[in-house]
Amino acid sequence: MAESNAELSGQISPLTGLSVAIVAVSTSAILVRWSEAPSIVAAFYRVVLTTSLLAPLAFARHRNPFASFQRSHLLGATLAGLALSVHFAAWFESLAWTSVAASVTIVQSQPLLVAVGAALLLDERVTGGTVVGILVAIVGIAIMSVPDLLGGAAVGADPTYGNGLALLGAVAAAAYVLAGRSIRQRVALLPYVLVVYAVCSIGLLAVVAVQGAALSGYPPREWLLFLGMAVGPGVFGHTVLNWALAHVESSVVSVSLLAEPIGASVLALVLLAEVPDTVTIVGGVVVLTGISLTARARPNGDDL
Repeated sequence: MAESNAELSGQISPLTGLSVAIVAVSTSAILVRWSEAPSIVAAFYRVVLTTSLLAPLAFARHRNPFASFQRSHLLGATLAGLALSVHFAAWFESLAWTSVAASVTIVQSQPLLVAVGAALLLDERVTGGTVVGILVAIVGIAIMSVPDLLGGAAVGADPTYGNGLALLGAVAAAAYVLAGRSIRQRVALLPYVLVVYAVCSIGLLAVVAVQGAALSGYPPREWLLFLGMAVGPGVFGHTVLNWALAHVESSVVSVSLLAEPIGASVLALVLLAEVPDTVTIVGGVVVLTGISLTARARPNGDDL
């Protein structure tokens, strides 16, 4: 895989790839909002279709994509996949209850949680700047919840519940990063993401079964949206972000991801006519400031 990565990086600038990935992931919330299918079904088909699109490429590049997998690699990838399924289930559902701006901003607080988790679980040093960034972001998240707590005109059917789901999605995303962090240094990109996405699909399927949601009977429009989620945020989004980490410092990737809430909010304004209230905007700016401070203060950044 190292050879194929080198060949690809010679054809495409990593920074160009990173820019494409940020634009792609920014469309995720809009596609979810456009879909009328249950959020868990949309999440399931996004991951299944992403896996289906990447599997032929993996087997074309590697005679045995999983030859380098050891038992510890498989365990870590399985934990990462389960965490990713919780992330998708919680975040997709959050978009039904709170604004796109609030949901996407809160779910992108995961770099802060990664910093804390790395310090507690991986014995990594936490700098003073990291602590300041975390505190700033926590204040921002609290600000974003003020309109609903005070009975104001916040966007969404139940912003407190939706924001809570988005925060759960952030926690799960951080667990996904921590579980797969060391594995990506020893296992090629495509075999790794195939295992993670396959486990994630199984986890989401279990939630679908528990909720009793239908997996069939959707009109062509829904299948096009599912495919769009897979091609855009799935293949050109998160998978390209993982590829970029082989060529760009992970701190650069972390900081670049801060553009997703901005892109998603702009798209929500243009395509959904969803205008976030002033408090949400202020809170979002504070959260992004905190995340940026944390990402810049960490000795070594982490990836999503």
